[in-house]
Amino acid sequence: MSNSRHIVIIGNGISGVTLARHLRKADSNVRITLISGESKYFFSRTALMYIYMGHMKFEHTQPYENWFWEKNRIDLKEGWVKSIDYSSKELLFSDGEDLKYDLLVLAVGSKPNKFGWPGQDLKGVQGLYSKQDLELMEENTQGNVERAVIVGGGLIGIEMAEMLAYRKIPVTFLVREEGFWTNVLPKEESELVGRHIREHHIDLRLSTELDEILSDQNGRVRAIRTNTGEEIQCQFVGLTAGVKPNVDFLKGSDLEVNRGIRVNEFFETNIPEVYAIGDCAEFEQAPAVDRKNIEQVWYTGRMHGETLAQTLSGERTPYRPGHWFNSAKFLDIEYQTYGTVPAVWNQKEVDSFYWEHKNGKICFRMLMDKKGLLLGVNNFGFRLRHEFFDRALSEKWPGAKVIKNLKRANFDPEFFAPYHQLIQDQFLNEYGGDFTVSKSSWTQKLFGAKL
Repeated sequence: MSNSRHIVIIGNGISGVTLARHLRKADSNVRITLISGESKYFFSRTALMYIYMGHMKFEHTQPYENWFWEKNRIDLKEGWVKSIDYSSKELLFSDGEDLKYDLLVLAVGSKPNKFGWPGQDLKGVQGLYSKQDLELMEENTQGNVERAVIVGGGLIGIEMAEMLAYRKIPVTFLVREEGFWTNVLPKEESELVGRHIREHHIDLRLSTELDEILSDQNGRVRAIRTNTGEEIQCQFVGLTAGVKPNVDFLKGSDLEVNRGIRVNEFFETNIPEVYAIGDCAEFEQAPAVDRKNIEQVWYTGRMHGETLAQTLSGERTPYRPGHWFNSAKFLDIEYQTYGTVPAVWNQKEVDSFYWEHKNGKICFRMLMDKKGLLLGVNNFGFRLRHEFFDRALSEKWPGAKVIKNLKRANFDPEFFAPYHQLIQDQFLNEYGGDFTVSKSSWTQKLFGAKL
């Protein structure tokens, strides 16, 4: 990398900041500018809900002290980029300023989906993604809010429901599918979460769609109408039907944009010395069999930044994310997934083992192929170690070996109940055999492998 080059990164989320930090580690002289109109300093987006709930202040969400950026000579520029001239390598800002670059990285993130609902731009109607969205939500829920309606059954929706419920604002939650998050969760897991939502006094309406948002005389939401014609009085509407790459301002130029900014495995766009990472990047080919072309998860954004930093530092490195994993929280139930666990699967090709605790709040699912080899795991209500399942997937363990060694996966055996024993009992009850021996007839018959 030439020391005279100026690398400009648009977006100071996890992808852009990780890239900037690793570039500085690799080269003490290269000029780096990090641009954001959302906030001057990097913050943890996943912590926004805790600010609203009063558990944290905004400054607590900033992993680095303000002096960090100057000390590491990473220039911060506040502003919104209006357009990009790729031929002259120049950015034009909404305030009329401009900035030259030698190499450009687009890390411009996502924005909430809107689907053209009548009334979606009324006062009191919003999504939740940015710092500005949080500030708007604080403003929109002040005063006489007797009920809120949330539209869309994903992770942002359940977070917003928890935030509002914490403020003692009654919530009606509209989910168009037959179960919560059924495009991701199998039926039993979806039902478990649905029960939990209702136990927290949230009015969950399944198979219910938003038809129209109704206005009062001042241009503020007063009610919504569902696809069944029911009218629900409310003073706040959260639109949480997913997010999409924030690329509208990039369309209509030479840059190739589909749903996101098209990139190859090196994050290269169709324009030389222009790259894209994070939520806004759309891979020409999915980076692995269990991955999607657009990855909108915190840890994948971090991996994007780390990988591109290697390439820009002279070691051309393709993106190889490894086995899929993710985690989330549904109110007070923790969720983890490792490997491939789709919402539905071909029962002729995949075998499913499912255990659920009698309290209805804890469950474990393991999918295996017909040779008995591990495909993926879901667990709710207790925590398991990532490195355990990463190894099991990489080494293609039989499912029986996973179950036998499940105690080793316990994240904190000292403080967590030994659910692995109940899971093992049910597994042996369904498949037969005995874990006290290293090899058994059922193991050989079903899995053809030693435990």
